[in-house]
Amino acid sequence: MDRSVNVFGEPLEDCNQDPVTGFFRDGCCNTSDQDLGSHTVCVRVTKEFLEFSASRGNDLSTPHPEFEFPGLKPGDRWCLCAARWAEAYQHGMAPRVMLKSTHARALEVVPLSVLRQYAADLN
Repeated sequence: MDRSVNVFGEPLEDCNQDPVTGFFRDGCCNTSDQDLGSHTVCVRVTKEFLEFSASRGNDLSTPHPEFEFPGLKPGDRWCLCAARWAEAYQHGMAPRVMLKSTHARALEVVPLSVLRQYAADLN
């Protein structure tokens, strides 16, 4: 597993425990070389984003009990693939981001200046 730091170089904060998120299903947007999708951006999903993601072939709303996945609903926090977030951003559908819970490796795909525009956890 990569060193668990957020986009500010600080300790990575939890993204969500209910439903449990993350590539490692540890509640954090931790990552490693095994995480080919780079599930590193902690977001608060919206209805619009969930519909957009489904239209791209990734239905995050439908429960899949066989994978212990309850399905997401608007307001849930989730570790999203950095490339999917970037795609949603390009189409005006990007959800808000929890920067303190977003892994530093997300910056390999999305600049911090762009993520800051969608920050839900900065005042």
